[in-house]
Amino acid sequence: MRRDFVGPDDLVDMQSMASRLWSPRSRFHPGQLAWSRYYRPVDPFGLEEGEEISIWSDGSETVGFGWAEAPDWLELQVDPAHPEVAEEVVEWFEEVSDAEQQSALVMEGDVAEQALAAAGFAPEEDGPFMVHHVMDLADLPPLPALEGYGMRPVEAGEARARAAVHAAAWSDVAPSLVDERAYTQLMAAWPYRVDLDWVVTDAAGDLVASALVWLDPATGAGLVEPVGCVPAHRGQGLARAVTLAALQALRSAGGTVAQVTPRGDDAYPGPQRLYRSIGFRPTARTVTWTRSLE
Repeated sequence: MRRDFVGPDDLVDMQSMASRLWSPRSRFHPGQLAWSRYYRPVDPFGLEEGEEISIWSDGSETVGFGWAEAPDWLELQVDPAHPEVAEEVVEWFEEVSDAEQQSALVMEGDVAEQALAAAGFAPEEDGPFMVHHVMDLADLPPLPALEGYGMRPVEAGEARARAAVHAAAWSDVAPSLVDERAYTQLMAAWPYRVDLDWVVTDAAGDLVASALVWLDPATGAGLVEPVGCVPAHRGQGLARAVTLAALQALRSAGGTVAQVTPRGDDAYPGPQRLYRSIGFRPTARTVTWTRSLE
């Protein structure tokens, strides 16, 4: 049965499926879905113009969803036990999209690849892609000393400052949509925890770097998403240090394994180097499938 997204309970159903299916090679972690939903201020019960989400269920169990973040871009996840749902998701995307060129992002070897190929999509040979990296939290290196800086978890009333440090860290990549309202919504979303949201402070007490980790208690898997350091404080090892601090907190909270998904192509190699220096190792990559309807 298919239904359209109508609010936070539907996001929780999508997250529950992601948790049930999670492995180092699966597309989504529950924390990724929370971040994708709330990284910008939104109506909790509505979608942005051009955005569509639909959910498939078998009885009370969610078995697939399609998330058209824009008319030309589809994110999806399908339970491998229900491959027929992948065909329905692709057909639904064609119905809700009026774009002349359409793309879908899945993991390499995903159950949806056959449905995408049958619908005329083809994998892109070049271009950006992401790579899941995973590490056992028993193997964490020690936390480095940071002269002139401090590290701590975010406090409950710091949504404005926390949003600002994220936006500043990403300002040279693309304008950030994260603001106080967005971060307040994010902090209220499952499975966010303030004790897993870490920041670096400078001598004046200003936030200058940050790392957010999402723990799924059902799997013990924590997702690092996102990490950043403001440009004026780069080169001090702050991004690495704050990530390690958040991962140590994750281990203390009961996490056993951590995942992060940086770019894997040569155009943006820095984050991948950082995470591998901590001990993360690659497991699986994404593939963008595209078709033209011109």
